Amino acid sequence: MAGICCGVVGESEPAAPVDSTSRASLRRRLDLLPSIKMVANSAVAPPLENSRKRQKRETPPSTLPAPGNLDLESNVSSDKKIEKFGSAVKNSNSSTEAESCFFSDVPKIGTTSVCGRRRDMEDAVSVHPSLLQQRNSENLHFYGVFDGHGCSHVAEKCRERLHEIVKHEVEVMAADDWKETMVKSFQKMDKEVSHRECNSIVNGASRSSKSTCRCELQSPQCDAVGSTAVVSVVTPEKIIVSNCGDSRAVLCRNGVAIPLSVDHKPDRPDELIRIQQAGGRVIYWDGARVLGVLAMSRAIGDNYLKPYVIPDPEVTVTDRTEDDECLILASDGLWDVVPNETACGVARMCLRGADAVDGGDSDTAHNACSDAALLLTKLALARQSSDNVSVVVVDLRKRRNNQGSS
Repeated sequence: MAGICCGVVGESEPAAPVDSTSRASLRRRLDLLPSIKMVANSAVAPPLENSRKRQKRETPPSTLPAPGNLDLESNVSSDKKIEKFGSAVKNSNSSTEAESCFFSDVPKIGTTSVCGRRRDMEDAVSVHPSLLQQRNSENLHFYGVFDGHGCSHVAEKCRERLHEIVKHEVEVMAADDWKETMVKSFQKMDKEVSHRECNSIVNGASRSSKSTCRCELQSPQCDAVGSTAVVSVVTPEKIIVSNCGDSRAVLCRNGVAIPLSVDHKPDRPDELIRIQQAGGRVIYWDGARVLGVLAMSRAIGDNYLKPYVIPDPEVTVTDRTEDDECLILASDGLWDVVPNETACGVARMCLRGADAVDGGDSDTAHNACSDAALLLTKLALARQSSDNVSVVVVDLRKRRNNQGSS
């Protein structure tokens, strides 16, 4: 303290020796306190770069990514996040689609995708809430699960491109002609992963997957690579499901499991007849397989098995009701060991449990969907599923979603 006093006084007059034990020196210190305080206040510089950086980090961003590029956390953002970023969306030059993504009836979702006991991960998941806003201001939400075989790049290509193809086809769609629209979308997707497209991918010209793609070591043609595809387009009034392969979509309505797709297995009676009429055979080798090779009768890709294996999906259009609870899309890694009823029971338990805890908070609704997807994945692994497991759980309860968006 004595050193500080001497330093301050030294600017105006010579500093005198201070005896710390005398009363005079104590009185002198007390007299100097006001001047020390004044000098100290004037010596403090205004906050500069550090404080500005701190404020900048604490300020919410003024722009938001386009809905098509949002990650999963952004797509299922809670009401608090919506409230926090609402002004940023309004003040920016975002399109109507961007505003609808945050302020419309967007279902809460949860996803998981794990390799499981397989050597390679060949599944892919696609989630695009508010993919498109129709002329009647209805939002279309896109969800898809793709189970690759032979390699992962066809499933990855479907994840990257199929939602864009569907969006384009819906924009030029005739009035509610969903079946024709989805069939065209799948056929276009199949053409993109055709023989010529696969060659360009392997040669590195248009490849988005890792450079160590396993099919490079097998063949320069990629003919033996394909993927299943189960896709759902959800509108405020309808659930459209397109399925090609043995992935599956199941609707939980008032506690009842309603399958919205039927697996395309080679020994399914109508599929068996179609394969035989095309000149193919179904050979039982560790189960029914087309030409003894592929354990499904429809898939995107697999050029070496055409025309026996086709990419045409089966499409179902289901009207939504107030009793709808959730939609489950999953690869056969789940359905091989978990029945439809059990899967719906697990998802329903998670959703109803969240209601019992806090009355249906939006954050909890999202967490419940995530918990349901994770629990179903763990159940499949506990039941010794030998395949990749990918699960998407969509909360379809209209009352909750309207509360969350209000």
